[in-house]
Amino acid sequence: MLGLTMVSAFSLILGACGQQDDSSGDGGGDGGEGQSYNWKFVTEEVEGQVQYEYAEEFAARMDEKSDGQVTIDVYEFGGLGSETDQVEQLQNGTVEMAVMSPGFTGNMVNEGQVFALHFLLPDSVETTQQILNESEALNTDLREQYEEHSITPLSYWTEGAMQWTSSSEISEPADFEGFKMRTQDSPLILESYEAYGADPTPMSWSELYTSLDRGTVEGQENPIFFIGDASFHEVQDYMTISNHNNYVAMTTVNTDWYNELPEDMQEMLDETTQEMQEWAFEEQDAQNKEWLETIENDDENPTEIIELTEEQRDAFREKAEPVRDYYREEVSTVDGAILDKLEEEIAEMEE
Repeated sequence: MLGLTMVSAFSLILGACGQQDDSSGDGGGDGGEGQSYNWKFVTEEVEGQVQYEYAEEFAARMDEKSDGQVTIDVYEFGGLGSETDQVEQLQNGTVEMAVMSPGFTGNMVNEGQVFALHFLLPDSVETTQQILNESEALNTDLREQYEEHSITPLSYWTEGAMQWTSSSEISEPADFEGFKMRTQDSPLILESYEAYGADPTPMSWSELYTSLDRGTVEGQENPIFFIGDASFHEVQDYMTISNHNNYVAMTTVNTDWYNELPEDMQEMLDETTQEMQEWAFEEQDAQNKEWLETIENDDENPTEIIELTEEQRDAFREKAEPVRDYYREEVSTVDGAILDKLEEEIAEMEE
C-alpha cells in the first residue's frame, strides 16, 4: 500500500480526526451551540462524476441541517492521493469520510471482493439497489468485516451497470483470450478475467486513458457515465453492453471517529446517508443515459456499440459462475457465508 502524501501527512499532524472547533468548551454530549465541525470527504472520482457530485450534495445537506455547524470539505480523485492512499487515510483518521469501491480494498477485506463476482447481482439496476439497501449480508455481516479495519460502511449504492470497452470486438468469451484487461487491484477481479482467458492488469484509473491510447492495456470495464466522462471511448473502438456487473460504491467513515461523535451528529449523518440513496440512484441513472446518447452520437470519435443477447451473456455467465467457488475456497475468511446469505437474499427478492 502506498504511503501518505505530503498533504495528508500534514493534515494528520494538524489532528484532522474530527477537526472539532469546540468553542463552547464542551467536548462531549450533543453538539450544542457554538460547537462546529470540519470534516474531510474524499472520493474516487472528479468534479461532475457521480461520486464527487454525491459528496457535494451530502455536504450541502449536512450544512443545512446543522445550521452551519458542520462543514465538509470534498476532495476529488487525486486531491489527497490515489485510491489506495485514500483507503489508508480513512483508516488512520486523516480523513473522516470517503466514497470508495470495494475493489480497492480487496487485499485488506477479503469478503468485500464479493462485489467483483460477475452476474451475481440482479440484471435490474433498481433491484440491485434494493438489495444494497436491505441486505443483512452486506449491511450487517460485511460491515462488521470492514470495521475490523477501522472502516464503517454506512451504505452501499450502485453507479450503474458495468460495460466493456475494447480495441477489438468482445462478443464471446473467446474474444478475451490473451486480452490485456485493466482491472482494479482485487484478486477476485483478476480471477474473474482469467476465467475468460484474459490477461488482467491492475491499474489506477489515473493511468488508464494513456495506457489505452498506447495499447499498454486493450480494454477496461466501467459504468457508461465514467467511460464517457473520462473519454475512454475516444481511445477505444468498441463498447460492449454486457451488464456483467454493477459498480458498487460505499459511503464510509472512520469507525472510531464515527463512534465518538455526539449522538445528534451521528443521527444526522445516518439520516443524510439514507436520504442520499435515492439521490445517488437518480444521479447515476441520468448520467448513464446522457452519456450513452453522447457516445452513440459522437461522429468525431465513433464507437461501435455491441449489445449482447441473452444467449451471448449466458456464455460469459457459464465461465463466470465457477469463480464463486474460488471465492468460497480461496478468498473468503468465513467459508463463503456472506456470499451464501447474499445469494439467498437475491433469490428471494427476484421471486
